[in-house]
Amino acid sequence: MVKGVMFDFSGTLFRIESAAQWLRAVATNAGLDVPEGELDACVGRLEEFGAQPGGVPPRTVPPRLEALWRERDLTAERHRAAFTALAREAKPPAVDLAEALYERSQVPGAWLPYPDTEETLRALRVRGVPVVVVSNIGWDMRPVFRHHGVDDLVDDYFLSFECGVKKPDPRIFQMACDTLGVAPGDALMVGDEPVADRGAATLGCRVHLVDPLPVDRRPGALAEVLQLL
Repeated sequence: MVKGVMFDFSGTLFRIESAAQWLRAVATNAGLDVPEGELDACVGRLEEFGAQPGGVPPRTVPPRLEALWRERDLTAERHRAAFTALAREAKPPAVDLAEALYERSQVPGAWLPYPDTEETLRALRVRGVPVVVVSNIGWDMRPVFRHHGVDDLVDDYFLSFECGVKKPDPRIFQMACDTLGVAPGDALMVGDEPVADRGAATLGCRVHLVDPLPVDRRPGALAEVLQLL
């Protein structure tokens, strides 16, 4: 029986705006008049290098950045360094846009909840099932939850850069289970990343994976969680 639920953040409860929206917002804020074709080409390069936190994973990571990329979620400094370096590899319209792009990725309004995020979290609250967020991340995304009015539906947050350990390491899931007050066998981990989130299974937790699609293409995947209780 599931007595507590762990949720991933990006691609599970929330999804960041598209890379095109992300770049256009930053270029506009910088007062840059960039031709549409050039913006589109840059979006392609940003996606190639996976330079958007919460966006598509990189298809190419320069060898000199591989170690930094692997360790990006362990500290805020490494996270920023990894993503700004990848953004620079994509040759944005202005050199200093890499930092602005990174800052944009932490703006609460740049993140959208999936259509069934609030209703699922609220239903768990009504049923008395405690909820925590377990995320590999390098920045504090609690303001995203507050901005969208769902912070009161989450009991605690286990963020890799704060915990000093990241998924799939079972220690971060054990921390979460301890806070939930449930044995791992009575906990459910809901995420979108097969390797990272299935790390919970090594403790005996149940794992349910969802597809990290754009929010308008995934209306009801989280509601399925309620059927697993």
